Amino acid sequence: MTTMIKQLTLPLQYLALLASLFISERIFAETPNVIVVMADDLGYGDLSCYGATSLSTPNIDRLAEQGIRFTSGYCSASTCTPTRYSMLTGTYAFRGERTGIAPPNAPAIIKPGTETIASLLQRAGYATAVIGKWHLGLGGEDGPDWNGDLKPGPLEIGFDTCFLLPTTNDRVPQVYVENHRVPNLDPADPLWVGTKKPSRDHPTGITDRDSLKMDWSHGHNSTIHNGISRIGFYTGGHSARFRDEDLADKWVEKSVEFIEQHQSEPFFLFFASHDIHVPRMPHERFQGKTSLGFRGDAIIELDWCVGELMKTLDRLKLAENTLVVFCSDNGPVLDDGYKDGAIEKIGNHRAAGPYSGGKYSVYEGGTRTPLITRWTGRIKPGVSDELVCTIDLAASISALAEQPLPEDACLDSFNVLGALLGEDNASGRDHLVQQDNGSSGTFGLRAGQWKLQRYGKKSARNVVVETELANTPVPPFQLFNLDDDPAEKTNVIDENPEVAARLKKQLQQLIDQGRSRP
Repeated sequence: MTTMIKQLTLPLQYLALLASLFISERIFAETPNVIVVMADDLGYGDLSCYGATSLSTPNIDRLAEQGIRFTSGYCSASTCTPTRYSMLTGTYAFRGERTGIAPPNAPAIIKPGTETIASLLQRAGYATAVIGKWHLGLGGEDGPDWNGDLKPGPLEIGFDTCFLLPTTNDRVPQVYVENHRVPNLDPADPLWVGTKKPSRDHPTGITDRDSLKMDWSHGHNSTIHNGISRIGFYTGGHSARFRDEDLADKWVEKSVEFIEQHQSEPFFLFFASHDIHVPRMPHERFQGKTSLGFRGDAIIELDWCVGELMKTLDRLKLAENTLVVFCSDNGPVLDDGYKDGAIEKIGNHRAAGPYSGGKYSVYEGGTRTPLITRWTGRIKPGVSDELVCTIDLAASISALAEQPLPEDACLDSFNVLGALLGEDNASGRDHLVQQDNGSSGTFGLRAGQWKLQRYGKKSARNVVVETELANTPVPPFQLFNLDDDPAEKTNVIDENPEVAARLKKQLQQLIDQGRSRP
């Protein structure tokens, strides 16, 4: 009898083992790794898969061929800090404090205890990292302690590790931040960052303009580093400073390292590229490779970064278990403070594609940007016109990880996971609030075919991006029919008073009620 029981037990144990393997494989398949690649200042028309002909972006094009290319993919703001804030927190930046473009010594904008996409995935068992541009402030209310512990920061809002460009590279200082410290900092040469010239003989872009390897056009004329003058002042920290040309290589190096270390467990990587933000100074191996000057060269450097990440996933056999999201933090700008030939060499290239405006603008060119999702074997390749936004990543990816959202978190993030994965009959959001920067009172509201613009000031950042952004007088409200007029050239508010009244009311309600997620 005992022998018979043993004979029966072995097949049962074998079946149980098979069942457990099946269950664990099923769980693993539904908790994919997530990589969000966020470009900087990349326009709708800057990629060959979105119609660019002046350059080629084969690696990003391959993502689009293997996944879904969205034609109504958006960020929520037309400048970097508010978009990054809303992507991570799932809440419109205009609801927060100090969410405009952060100065060099800005304290942490996202406070500890705030729920973020990183904290939600961390709680679901993911290893989490942010590598690249941060620009969301560091430290307490007094700002960063550059020579001490730089916290709170990413590690206090859900990231296990970080390797950062702390501000944005046209602002000082040019050092990395790894977790809570500036690496390679010599205590005998402390780092100081400020808003006033530290001494009369301190070299700046004004006093030493002849020494610059890239001249400034406006505003970027304070402390010089690597032959480029910046916004703000700093001294010291020389052993910790980086070379602009090496940024992309460093982001790839650290990202590959993180992926390799966590290949056997679910991971979330926020790859926050600095390309193609000013100062555009790509590595020497990319310089001169396009006809568009350093702006075009920076685009193909970005494409190379994407290619290296995809090669790593293929090498480690992770492509079939990794959701990749490619996006941009806002629309394009040509002259953003430096004379780098972006305007002079633009040729027939249309950085915003068919749309008007760009960075700083609530016209479509400011927030409608490339957005691509790829999950090999799960997402059926194609093109989607569903309305999706980077602010929706928090709710959508949390749903994918079966991590419930707290009632008081991610107040404007919609679960559009079905649309992001290209599932049949899945829809995106039905409206989106767009903002320019901070809380200026200037907004756009897209609802279906209609787009309402509301201005809190008497001018708009709107011209053809291919020449140069300028302030143009506009009425307090404008209404456009995007089906007929995607470039927002004809204000039809007088012909459609009922539509305008409805959208004005809807926009004000969305602002006043403090949330839009049901």
